[in-house]
Amino acid sequence: MTRLYLLDDHTIVREGLRAVLEAQGMLVVGESDSVIAALADIERLVPDVVLLDLGLRDRSGLDLLSQLAGKGLPTRVLVLTVSERPWHVAEASRLGASGYVLKGASAEELLRAIDDVMQGRTHFSGAVAASASEAGSGQGSDPMAALSKRERQIMRMVVAGMSSAAIGLELHLSPKTVDTYRSRLMAKLGVHDLANLVRVAVRLGVIDSGDG
Repeated sequence: MTRLYLLDDHTIVREGLRAVLEAQGMLVVGESDSVIAALADIERLVPDVVLLDLGLRDRSGLDLLSQLAGKGLPTRVLVLTVSERPWHVAEASRLGASGYVLKGASAEELLRAIDDVMQGRTHFSGAVAASASEAGSGQGSDPMAALSKRERQIMRMVVAGMSSAAIGLELHLSPKTVDTYRSRLMAKLGVHDLANLVRVAVRLGVIDSGDG
């Protein structure tokens, strides 16, 4: 029996997903709208698959992907979101997502995607497959490709309004080290202050008013 964990900021979406999945004989072992709460749950429950929204209550779903990457868990992550932004797709692929399905997809496609990732395959919806392919090949004009995984993670946290001290506490780095990463990533992106970094983040689709 496939064991799933649901991570979405809308209760009604989680309830609908649970109904669809349980009708197919799958087991939903947990759910949350919070990255922080979900990380603890996933380490404890070790589900087979996490269905992950990107726009969550406390963080981006990409932050969960980034943190799970270092845990060594067998859990696979399938992104389920409304965002078709190439950067979101490429970043999810870089961070190890096994698939990316748009919320406009049919239940049949979602079930097919879950089966694919359970079989060790990937599943990226047709509309976003090209972005995932470019991420895997290193092609495309995405300026974020110049940043390391850690730099991209810190950029998301900086533009979300977190201080160097808060970022350091979460990532187990000193504030000085965080500042070094921030200076380095800003230099790579050709920006010189936080306001311009935020503008770049909005333009690339890293953040906006609702990236669910």
